[in-house]
Amino acid sequence: MARTLDVDLLRSFAVVAETAALSRAAERVGRSQAALSMQMKRLEELVGRPLLTRTGRGVLLTVQGERLLVHARRILASHDDALAEFSGGTLSGSLRFGCPDDYAQAFLPTLLRGFAQHHPAAAIEVVCAATPRLEGRLERGGLDLALVSVPIAAERAILRREELVWVLPKGGTVTRPDPLPLALGDPDTLDHRAALAALDGAGRAYRIAYASGSLSGLLAVVRSGQAVAVLTRSAVPPDLRIQGRGSGLPSLPRIGLTLRLDERHASPLTRAFAAHLRTVLPAL
Repeated sequence: MARTLDVDLLRSFAVVAETAALSRAAERVGRSQAALSMQMKRLEELVGRPLLTRTGRGVLLTVQGERLLVHARRILASHDDALAEFSGGTLSGSLRFGCPDDYAQAFLPTLLRGFAQHHPAAAIEVVCAATPRLEGRLERGGLDLALVSVPIAAERAILRREELVWVLPKGGTVTRPDPLPLALGDPDTLDHRAALAALDGAGRAYRIAYASGSLSGLLAVVRSGQAVAVLTRSAVPPDLRIQGRGSGLPSLPRIGLTLRLDERHASPLTRAFAAHLRTVLPAL
């Protein structure tokens, strides 16, 4: 008789690998620790290889276990996707989504509202931060997916292109004595680097009046008339003014928006939300 890999066994195995402890994994899958141990023994018999090494602190995957985990995650993802597609039902669960502040203000209400109409039982936790912080959290496993800013030339999978613009309060002017006061994002963000590169290239003197990852703080400084900001055009509030060409300020580059996620290990809910973003965001 041909051997088959049971989905329940693979799902339990994936949880054991994630928790590194049979006791914690048993709680997650709703089985006794003895029953879970029997499942792992059965899986090892099916593949004919030892998959786990017991230690005083829990369990570790063997080399064969690491190899099987790659296949298990792929099989489980395909299995869950097929069920979601053909069941006609909606997805439930939770995911953690990272989004820069300016994009959250411009796009997030529409994106979340549209997804909730199709999957009302899904819970989306939104983390707003600058792109470098989001990418760091994604690498550490603190996010399931993130929308991030990238240079146009550095990325192929661009979902949307955004123009960086100089922003002033209505009635404000840049015809003021040098150096030009700036309100910018964190020093490692694209808007900060683009502003300084453009001004340096034009030989325009400047000073940093405000640099922070807080969009609300940045906007408050600009509204006070104390500094000029750089934002994406879609994120400019209606009470502020975009400084047009001919103002004496240098032109700024366009940047791209793209998604970061681990497609191989993403849950069906995460992949569904990513597909939603890829469909809706370019049209907003």
